[in-house]
Amino acid sequence: MIASHLPALQIIIPLLCAPFCLLLRWNWYVYGVALVASWAAFAVSIALLDAVLAGGPISYRLGGWAPPWGIEYVVDCVNAYVLLIVSAIGALVITFGKQSVERELPLGKDGLFYTSYLLCLAGLLGVTITGDAFNIFVFLEISSLSSYILISLGRQPMALTAAYRYLVLGTIGATFYLIGVGLLYQATGTLNIADLAVRVAEVGESRSVRVAFGFMTVGLGIKLALFPLHIWLPNAYAYAPSVSSAFLAATATKVSVYVLVRVFFTIFGPVYSFETMPLDIVLLPLAVAAMFVGSLIAIFQVDVKRMLAYSSVAQIGYMIVGICLASVIGLTGGLLHLFNHALMKGALFLAMGCVVYRLGSVMLDDLSGLGQRMPWTMAAFVIGGLSLIGIPLTAGFVSKWYLILGALDKDWWWLAALILLSSLLAIIYVWRIIEVAYLRPAPEGAQRSEAPLSLLVPTWVLALANIYFGIDTRVSVGVAETAATFLMGTK
Repeated sequence: MIASHLPALQIIIPLLCAPFCLLLRWNWYVYGVALVASWAAFAVSIALLDAVLAGGPISYRLGGWAPPWGIEYVVDCVNAYVLLIVSAIGALVITFGKQSVERELPLGKDGLFYTSYLLCLAGLLGVTITGDAFNIFVFLEISSLSSYILISLGRQPMALTAAYRYLVLGTIGATFYLIGVGLLYQATGTLNIADLAVRVAEVGESRSVRVAFGFMTVGLGIKLALFPLHIWLPNAYAYAPSVSSAFLAATATKVSVYVLVRVFFTIFGPVYSFETMPLDIVLLPLAVAAMFVGSLIAIFQVDVKRMLAYSSVAQIGYMIVGICLASVIGLTGGLLHLFNHALMKGALFLAMGCVVYRLGSVMLDDLSGLGQRMPWTMAAFVIGGLSLIGIPLTAGFVSKWYLILGALDKDWWWLAALILLSSLLAIIYVWRIIEVAYLRPAPEGAQRSEAPLSLLVPTWVLALANIYFGIDTRVSVGVAETAATFLMGTK
């Protein structure tokens, strides 16, 4: 009985638990509700992925209305993969969160934080699982509105400015997407994604469809922080509380990338997206620019969280490169990097959360001798950094390897060279941190003071995951390849 309602439970559990976090006054109760809801959502996503891999796509009708007239949740190998990423990161981040939230948030704001976190989690999961184009907008707004609160709760005055900037640009992005959905509805008379895929093929030459394609691409480009539409992201990640930074960096932009993939490969289809509308001519140069510009700016940052934020801009470029390759092997690399980036960036931001807990700062000069003062924290950071660079035996290497194979498969040797060259830039800004932490002496009188186990354990789970999925690629590559094959065969 419960198994048949898993798609609905994926959303309902965090959504219903969110109000309790606002109503309950006891800190431990609030945290307990958020923790149980997050791990329950993770368990549901595992069950959904297992069910999809064993029996194929799942269709769940809401309200007793048959699609395409009623809203439908659809779970296939593509979004089951993303559901697992989002819920796993959410569960680990909230496990990390209690002591970090108490240390970094203003007094009495815990309930608001956990409520916003669960709403954001529910929104991101809803975006991923829904089979309705308008419903994507609804869940995008739920996740976005709660994200603004998560960012604004930072103690620094700039947190409010960062949240406001994100609000303005996020609203513009959502509006562009909604205009595109409206134009598609005008041309096809449906909002169901599967039905849209059929009807768009019939009216593909319509001007409304072409304009809708452009609006949706730009809107989602803002949401996923595609260069040069990324200006909201650095401040949002830098000034948000550590838990918020880790959660949003590892999930929010990845879900937007997923929606972009759905739009290109399911609604419009790869033929329309890359032949009728030669999207790669526009997106590929922007993706390559993101790889280099994001990394170059990161090199000159003195705030480590801001450095990691610009690094995310570069890493999103790699994902877009995988999409633009429009082949099974290239798309496998893009989807794989989506998964691996969540692991590496989650580990890096959680490690910085440990540093903030002890030092109250992530400025580069304040990290002198941190390798001796916080050895376990910095070891986890180094592993995440190596994965970010793409060193062999780390998860980051595997996805970049597939991207290079995808480029060579299309005889784009120049793109393979650019991927390698841009990866070398990551060595510079990662090394800057390692140099300060391990080669500079600690301040006089500084004592060894490691982060609490409740912070270290989730950090190390993600750090070790970067190594595990860099060695044993059967699950990550297998699911990504299955998803890429499914997407390329949809039209």
